Amino acid sequence: GLTLTVEEIGDELARRRLGFGRGPRMRFERDELALLGGVRHGRTLGSPIAIEIANTEWERNPDKWGKELSPHAADGPTAAPLTQPRPGHADLAGMQKYGFTDARDVLERASARETAARVAAGAVAKVLLRALGVEILSHVLQLGPVRSKDGDRPGPDDQARTDASEVRCLDPVAEAAMIDEIKAAAKDGDSLGGIVEVVAHGVPVGLGSHVHWDRKLDAALAHALMSIQAVKGVEIGNGFEVAGRRGSAAHDPITWDAAAGEYRRTTALAGGIEGGMSTGEVLVARVAMKPLATLNRPVLATVDTVTKAETLSFKERTDVTAVPALGVVAETMVALVLADEALRKFGGDSMAELKRNHKSFLASLRDPGS
Repeated sequence: GLTLTVEEIGDELARRRLGFGRGPRMRFERDELALLGGVRHGRTLGSPIAIEIANTEWERNPDKWGKELSPHAADGPTAAPLTQPRPGHADLAGMQKYGFTDARDVLERASARETAARVAAGAVAKVLLRALGVEILSHVLQLGPVRSKDGDRPGPDDQARTDASEVRCLDPVAEAAMIDEIKAAAKDGDSLGGIVEVVAHGVPVGLGSHVHWDRKLDAALAHALMSIQAVKGVEIGNGFEVAGRRGSAAHDPITWDAAAGEYRRTTALAGGIEGGMSTGEVLVARVAMKPLATLNRPVLATVDTVTKAETLSFKERTDVTAVPALGVVAETMVALVLADEALRKFGGDSMAELKRNHKSFLASLRDPGS
């Protein structure tokens, strides 16, 4: 019973390609979608939703990729194996773990292209959450050494404003400096990392649990966000900053809003999660991405896995930075976690039942005897 269109999924995939500093692949890569199952006449059926995303790179060069990535035994010569693993990538560890002699057997699956599938699935989760009044957005806090000013956090209706920025940053001064840093890194054949902030408005109290370690909401979010390629750090609220404070200044005071009939926090240090459960406040998570390890100039030293001779890592197409796109992927991972927890909390076999249970729970918070 969830209203869903191909366009809603396609819009999220298009946002994934956003950002100044992306590589040439983004200019010709198009995500051609087809809904193959689970949706009829624009509404979900409760059965698994099957989404096909055509890889236009394959279609541009079918002879090459059809041969190189064929599931069948090779009946002729193929490209020389890639034996110069790239530092910072899955190449060498994957080759050693699975006994491969060609890094191609690792890098295609390890590629961030895999996030297209996550964004497609997360788009469905976003639509479901939107029906419950939850909006998830992101923006770039830091790109390379440039950090935006604190306090300008996107509101529920600010997605278009954020996406209008070439680096998805709400601070125009920082935006200009970030673009300059990207240009300088591109000139040097180098790459840049950064930090994005994901903000979820309208998250109801009570998602997650304090009872089981594996059901803590912040743990689930950290797991999901750390699984994104090149992510090296996750912070909930002001997690790292409050580590340097005294306890008297590290927690959010609780007040009672009589007019709204609800408890409120007067600050937002916890990022909307306490004891592994959502508090009903704005949920905030920050995600740190390292500079991409594939560079446009092969300057990283490695060893050839056949000869053991010192050499330089092989070169693949890459971006100068993928931090703006990271925000979009992080949004969808947060959406998948929150949708899973919302279904666990409110239950139901249809959207009508889910929304009814959600509404009833919110009413019970205002009137505990109901």
